Amino acid sequence: MSTHLHLFKSKIHRATVTHADLEYEGSVTISGELMDAARIHAHEQVHVWNVTQGTRLVTYALRGDDGSGVVCINGAAAHLANVGDKVIIATFAEVPEEQAIGWEPTVVLVDDDNKIVEPRLREIAGPRRRVAAIG
Repeated sequence: MSTHLHLFKSKIHRATVTHADLEYEGSVTISGELMDAARIHAHEQVHVWNVTQGTRLVTYALRGDDGSGVVCINGAAAHLANVGDKVIIATFAEVPEEQAIGWEPTVVLVDDDNKIVEPRLREIAGPRRRVAAIG
């Protein structure tokens, strides 16, 4: 029997919240091209970490219009985010242990308008920092 590890699969890093809608039933709506770039599927569980406020929540993703740049925190979760907040939207996957060696998650870096920054950029482990700021 193979052991499975719970690994970081992908994230959209420092997206800007464009809407917070208390009246919707739940979830986070994400611009379609961002979901595609981060390999996030509609209805997939996502973690939303609010960099601005320090809150964290787990919900599911809904696909927004392609090119809209929308990141809308819906339902009760809207109490945890304001328009303009910076968030990280992350996914995880169960992976056989033998596939964990060399595992590379997908990291999508975005600017203040939720447009994808140079797709070849890779995440930098702290405390080091990227020389040029990304938004």
